Amino acid sequence: MAKALLLVIFIWVLLIGFVSCQRPKFVNIGAVFTFDSVIGRAARPAIEAAVSDINRDTRILNGTELRLFTQDAKCNVFLGSIGAFQILEKQVVAIIGPQSSGIAHMISEIANGLQVPLVSYAATDPTLSALQFPFFLRTTQSDSNQMAAMADLIDFYGWKQVIAIYVDDDAGRNGVAALDDQLERKCEIMDLLKQSKLLGPRVYVVHVNPDPRLRIFTSVQKLQMMNDNYVWLATDWLSTTIDSFSQMNQTSLGALQGVVGLRQHIPESSEKKSFLSRWRVMQQKGSASSELNTYGLQAYDTVWAVAYAIDRFIYEFRNITFSSNDKLNGMKTSELRLDQLKVFNNGSNLRNKILQTNFTGLSGHIQFNHDQNIESGGYDVINIEHVSIHIVGYWSNVSGFSLLPPETHQGDQTNSSRVDQKLQKITWPGGKIERPRGWVIADNERPLRIGVPYRASFVDFATKVNKSHKIEGYCIDVFLEARKLVPYDVPYRFELFGNGRFNPNYNELIRMVAADVFDAAVGDIAIVTNRTKIVDFSQPYAATGLVIVAPVRNSKSSAWVFLKPFTVEMWCVTAASFVMIAVVIWVLEHRVNDDFRGPPRKQIVTMFMFSFSTLFKANQETTVSPLGRMVMVIWLFLLMVITASYTASLTSILTVQQLSSPITGIESLIASNWPIGYQVGSFAYGYLSESLYIPPSRLVSLKSPVEYEKALRLGPNNGGVAAIVDELPYVELFLTNQTFSHHTQEWCLMGCLISL
Repeated sequence: MAKALLLVIFIWVLLIGFVSCQRPKFVNIGAVFTFDSVIGRAARPAIEAAVSDINRDTRILNGTELRLFTQDAKCNVFLGSIGAFQILEKQVVAIIGPQSSGIAHMISEIANGLQVPLVSYAATDPTLSALQFPFFLRTTQSDSNQMAAMADLIDFYGWKQVIAIYVDDDAGRNGVAALDDQLERKCEIMDLLKQSKLLGPRVYVVHVNPDPRLRIFTSVQKLQMMNDNYVWLATDWLSTTIDSFSQMNQTSLGALQGVVGLRQHIPESSEKKSFLSRWRVMQQKGSASSELNTYGLQAYDTVWAVAYAIDRFIYEFRNITFSSNDKLNGMKTSELRLDQLKVFNNGSNLRNKILQTNFTGLSGHIQFNHDQNIESGGYDVINIEHVSIHIVGYWSNVSGFSLLPPETHQGDQTNSSRVDQKLQKITWPGGKIERPRGWVIADNERPLRIGVPYRASFVDFATKVNKSHKIEGYCIDVFLEARKLVPYDVPYRFELFGNGRFNPNYNELIRMVAADVFDAAVGDIAIVTNRTKIVDFSQPYAATGLVIVAPVRNSKSSAWVFLKPFTVEMWCVTAASFVMIAVVIWVLEHRVNDDFRGPPRKQIVTMFMFSFSTLFKANQETTVSPLGRMVMVIWLFLLMVITASYTASLTSILTVQQLSSPITGIESLIASNWPIGYQVGSFAYGYLSESLYIPPSRLVSLKSPVEYEKALRLGPNNGGVAAIVDELPYVELFLTNQTFSHHTQEWCLMGCLISL
C-alpha cells in the first residue's frame, strides 16, 4: 500500500514539472496599419512573410506558433483605435505598427494601460517619446534624425532661408485622414504655392505623406516653379513613394527633375538581395501588389525583433498570462466588449526583452538606444535626373556628408568640419549643376517701403540732406551695415515721414507700419510696451530710457571754507570735548603733578593749554597718574580720527567742483509743481501724463536743443522749466554739444542724468 502511494506521488510530481516546463502552443501578436497605402501595400506582405519564416524556423520559438491578427486603420485615428481594441481582445503580447504618427499617439495610450508593447516601423514623429509612452518602441528612424540631415543639407549649400511645405492641423499631426483631405484639395495647394512666389526664398522643403500621384509636384510644374531659380528638397516620403513605383510608372519621375531627397540608408547584403528576389516571385503570385520600399524591409525586421524577444521571454518566464482590469469590468458595449480586455502581466518584461534586441536584419543592424528608437543608420542623398535616381552621397550623425556609406565610418569620431564633407555634383531644376542662389526677386515683388522720420531737431540720427534726396544719419548707417550681412539682395526705398519743420509723431509712424503703409521703419524709434504690441523691433543698438536733465548750481569757494567740513553741531561737540578733557586731566593730575599746581589762574591756563596743544603735539606738561595717561591715550586716538576726517572733507571741498540741484529725482520733480519740458513727438509726454499723472498744464513742449538751453536757463520762475525729461540718446547729444566756458552766470547747465 505504501509503495502504491509513493508511486502516485512520484507521477504527480512529474506531471506538475511537465506542465510547468511546457511552452505555450501559440503566441498572438497584432498589426494595425492602413492596408491601401504606399507603406501598407509593402508592409502587409512583408509582415506576413516574416511570420511565415519564423514559424518555419526551428531555431526560434521552439515549436510555439506565432499567430498574427491584423486590422485596417484606413488612415483614420478613430478607426485605428477601434482596430487596436479588437486586436487586444485576442490577448496579443505585442502590436506591430501603426504607420501613422497620429494613430500611434492614440494607440500608445491604450498600450500603456494594458502593458502591451507597441513596436512601430513607420511612425517617425519625434514627440512619441519614451518618457510619455514607455511601451512605444520604434524600429525606424525618428524625424529628429531626418531633420538634422535636412538642416545639414541646407547649411552645406549655404542657404539662409527656406520655405517649408507640410501638412498640419490644429492638433498637430492629429491624423492621416485629415492630412490626406488637405492634400486632396488641389486648389489649396495651388493657392499656397502662388502665395509663396511672392516671397524671396526659393528653397522649398517638402515634408508630407507618401503620395503616389505626386500632386504637389504636379502643381509645381503647372505654376512653372521647376526652373533654375528654385530648389526642391524632399524628406523620405518621396523616396518611399518612388521606390513603390513599378518600372512602368518610372516615367512619372519627369515631374521631379532636379529634386533632391533623403532615403533611409539600407546596407547591401545577401539576405536583402535574396528577399528582393523572393518579393518579385510574390508579385507574380499576386501576394504583393507593390514594389518593396524601406518601410517594408523595416516591417519585416520588426516582426523578427518581436519574435526574438518572445523567444527569450518564454525561455525565462515560461508562461504568458493576462489578468482582468478592475476599471474595465462592468463596461459592456455592443461591439468592443471592453470588459474582456486583459492586462499583459509581464508586458514590461517583454518590453525590456525587445529593447535588448541586437541582430542584423534586412534593413541593417537592429539595436535600440536609450530613447527606445533604433540607432540611426543614416540617409542616402538622392538626386532625380532624366527619370532616374542617383545617389550623390550619404549622411550620418557621425561623418556628416560623405561619398562613402555610413557603415564605413563606424567607430570614427564625430566630424563637424564642413571642409571634409562632400557630395557629388547635383543636377538642379532647370538642368544646371551650379548651386542655385536660393533667393530671387519675384516678378510682382516691390521694394520694401521703409519709413524714416524727417526730424527738425537732433538730425544726427536720421535726416534728409539739404537740396538732395539722400537720407543719412547714425540710424541709416546701422541699417546699411546690417543689410550688408544679408547674403541676398533686398530691394528697398526710403520714404520720409514728416515735413522737416516739426518733429513727427512717432506713435503715428508705428501705426502706419502696422497698417502696412510702410513695410518697416528705420530711425531713432524707442521700444515702448504699447508699440511692441502692434509691430516687431530689432535688437536695440543704443542705450535707451527716459532721463532727466536739470540745471545745477556751482558752489564757489569762500574765505570761510575751512569751516564747511563740520556742521555747527560737530564744531560744538568738538569744542566741548576739548574742555571736558582739560577738566578731567586737571582733576587726575593736580594732586600728584607739579605742572598742574599753582595759583588758580595759572592752573586754568595750564589746563586748557594742555588740552588744545594735543592738536599740535606741542604740550610741555606730562601726565603722571596712570588714569591720566589712560585718558590721554583714548583722547589722542579720538583726536586722530577727528583730524583725519576733517582733512579729507576739506581736501574734497577744495579740489572737487561742488554741484547741487533742487531736483534729486523724479519724485522731487513731481512734488515741486514746477514746469517740466519734453521733446515734441517723443513718447515722454504720454509717459509723464498717463503713467506719472502729471497735469498736462505743467508740461512744456520744446522743439530743439536751442529751446532746451533757453528754457533751462530761464528756470521755472521766469517762463522756463525746472527740468527736461527726454530719451537718453537725445540728452547725451544735447549735453555733448553744449559749451559752458562762455557762461559766467551762477547757474550753468550740467549733466544730471537720473534714470526713471
